[in-house]
Amino acid sequence: MRVISLVTEGLERAAEAGCLRWMFSQEADVICLQDTRCAEHTLKGERFFPDGYHAYFLDHYDNPLLNGVAIYCRKMPKAVIWGLGFDDYDRQGLCIQADYESVSIGSILAPSGADGSESFATKLDFLSRLSGHLEKVRHKRRGYVLCGGWGVMAHHADAEGNSATLPGLSSSERGWLLDLCASGYADAFKLLDKEPGAYTWWPDGDEAGGLRTDTHIISESLVGQVSSAQIYDDEAFSRHAPVIIDYDLTL
Repeated sequence: MRVISLVTEGLERAAEAGCLRWMFSQEADVICLQDTRCAEHTLKGERFFPDGYHAYFLDHYDNPLLNGVAIYCRKMPKAVIWGLGFDDYDRQGLCIQADYESVSIGSILAPSGADGSESFATKLDFLSRLSGHLEKVRHKRRGYVLCGGWGVMAHHADAEGNSATLPGLSSSERGWLLDLCASGYADAFKLLDKEPGAYTWWPDGDEAGGLRTDTHIISESLVGQVSSAQIYDDEAFSRHAPVIIDYDLTL
């Protein structure tokens, strides 16, 4: 099973840059997109709805040009879950999940928290409630792959420059991710690539340094089934790079 994840910073703009053309050529079983910034009903044609994929979107309820997540599946899921059951966050278009027989694959966009103390508090509240949700589903007899623009890093080595002032590197954010991993989840990319220097987001452009804030968080039962992991940075579809992970699973 191949799963690709990308924070698009606007799906239509990223498609103009060749994002979807590249993704649909990768033989991915599931494609998880975040920060789509569009309304599903305005997307038309084969470019956004190709033969061979089932597409599901969750747009921001009040303003589709904000946030939004999507998931493309080659095999039709048994069920699709729109949201996490958090009414105030679900209307913002932050999570969509496809359920199969033994594994669930989610596309998650954490609030950025970059617009001041109130925004940062909102981000921490979302992450706290998400960890509570993940603790509950951890006991179910299925694997979980949660692809996202998490906006957090566990270690300073995941940032070029190692500055504590960079987004995602506060003690609260690092602590959240470390606690999540200690509870039975894992950073799938880091299981295979433990070397520093792998980045997925360049918030201020190439010259300002990169951060590794985008990854697949997986449940404990899948830790031994990650077979390859890579970050694709040969092309730029947004300020984020796609994360491609193969699992020893068949949907």
